Amino acid sequence: MRRLLILALLASTAAAPPSDPEHAPAAHDAAPAEHGAEVHAESPDAGLPGRVELPPFAAVLAQMPTITDSSAWPSLTEEQAWDAIVRAKPETRQLARWNYAGSLIHRGMGAEALSVLETMVSDDEDLALAAPFQLATGAAMVMIGHYKDAVQALSLPELEHNAEACAWRVRALAGTGDAAAAARQINCAVPAINGRSPQERKPFTLAAARGAIAIGQGAPALAWLKLFGEQDAQANLLRGKALLASGDPAEGLFRLSRAELSGTPDVQAEAKLARIEGELKLHRIDPKEGIKQLEALRYGWRGGLVEQGALRLEYQLAQAENDHRAALRSAATLFRYFRPDGDSAVMLKQIQGWLAEMLAPDSGTPLPEAAGLYWDYKELAPAGAEGDVLALRLAARLEEAGLYPRAAELLQYQLMQRRQDVAQGPLSVKVATLFILSGDPVKALDTLHATEQANYSDAMRFDRKRIEAVALYKLGREAAAMAALDGVPGGAGVRSEIHWRTRNWGSFVTENEATLPAPGALTAPNQAIVLRQAVALAMLNQEAKLQALRARYAAAFKPLPSAQAFDLLTQPAQSIDPARVSKAMAAIPAASPTGVIGDLLDVTTPTG
Repeated sequence: MRRLLILALLASTAAAPPSDPEHAPAAHDAAPAEHGAEVHAESPDAGLPGRVELPPFAAVLAQMPTITDSSAWPSLTEEQAWDAIVRAKPETRQLARWNYAGSLIHRGMGAEALSVLETMVSDDEDLALAAPFQLATGAAMVMIGHYKDAVQALSLPELEHNAEACAWRVRALAGTGDAAAAARQINCAVPAINGRSPQERKPFTLAAARGAIAIGQGAPALAWLKLFGEQDAQANLLRGKALLASGDPAEGLFRLSRAELSGTPDVQAEAKLARIEGELKLHRIDPKEGIKQLEALRYGWRGGLVEQGALRLEYQLAQAENDHRAALRSAATLFRYFRPDGDSAVMLKQIQGWLAEMLAPDSGTPLPEAAGLYWDYKELAPAGAEGDVLALRLAARLEEAGLYPRAAELLQYQLMQRRQDVAQGPLSVKVATLFILSGDPVKALDTLHATEQANYSDAMRFDRKRIEAVALYKLGREAAAMAALDGVPGGAGVRSEIHWRTRNWGSFVTENEATLPAPGALTAPNQAIVLRQAVALAMLNQEAKLQALRARYAAAFKPLPSAQAFDLLTQPAQSIDPARVSKAMAAIPAASPTGVIGDLLDVTTPTG
């Protein structure tokens, strides 16, 4: 609330000051409206053509004396700061705001300081280029725990050797967990840290101690921690770590135990993690017991550097034990919630190799377990073609087992990771096909529409159109299915398949006639094309065309098992026996002329 109030008040002072500065109301003079009264928030800008444009301040600020220690921050009371802001003219308003922001930093009020700085930069974007402004922003960010943003703000080259900036960078880097980088700032920061009062020095000293411990310099860390009392839990936590680093395990573990007893919850959690790590290094507990204790710690503590550190240690222990599944569990949580830096590429490559081994067909991993492994850790799977191979291999096993929905969902995840990659084309056809086999043509259409792009080859577009037509047919949208096949090579065959199933004999004869094979050796699909044509012509009583068909293909059918069926279907109408015709139709080869498309058309779609 206080931050919002500061923003509102600072913005309201952006207009021209009252004509009589002696009678300008101070911020604390505004009386709150009585309960229930109607409030009209009228800005001092009311009636003016627009907000008063303030003169540029960035260059002025950059030319001001450099802030190199805590004493250089402005020291104003709240009343003094606000009085200066209210009385300021446009050309001095940014300076008044700057002094107020500096005084807030001096008093440790980071959120409030950040509000003032945001108001300043809204009136002069060039302030972001001024080193003093970025120093103030970084300091305020550290105070509110936005450590990564603070590191960014403090990264200007002009601040590289500034002692005050180095001091804040020590805290910012330690806060991000990069204590080793914080240690590299200590020499530069020492004058600014030592120049503070003992109370003000404490957070900087703690951060410096963390940095020293991270690079194995326990003795300097212990010297700095003398600033704190023996009962201070946070100091005992760092003393414990420093003693372990210095080769005094007994005293180190004792200090960590004291921190576990008396510290805040976050100190207790960090102390537990440090104790487990220390006992592992000293071989007081074995890796399995270490993993057990780390899991118990994470059960009661979530988030932050403690959980990240626990997960990293779990991963290392599982790797040492050759327990790939435990390593996968730890790594998956790390990548989901912490995006680890440093060795993340090496870690990811390692666990992708393990995942591929466990999902290989010859791995011995049962299919349900393999599918569960992939789904649990799918975000860790390889990207690109390597990931496609892994997913397609597992999907093929699921498809072979008739688990079409699982196979479709698995490949759909891989498909959507492709974003606008042209490799979406063949994957989209496969996923849509699996959804149709699952009896879900709606999801098949959704998949095709979600992966539409202009870069597909003609062949790929035609494949997608054929599957789209099948999905539309399964939804009862026959006209739309026919339209989808316009201009698609082989579309006539698919259209004839649809007409055959809907008993649309007239349309079937027209479409199927275009696919009739040349007389000669006939494959099973070609036999089906001819025999179906005979059935349709008989149904339409087109005797002349039926006899022409008989004359054209009689010799080709003579040596085939389906010869009797062809003979019955093409005999003159007056000699046809209905029972024998029914028997002939049953003898038509089951092989669909359109292959897999015909099989998909036969899939039953659940209703209701």
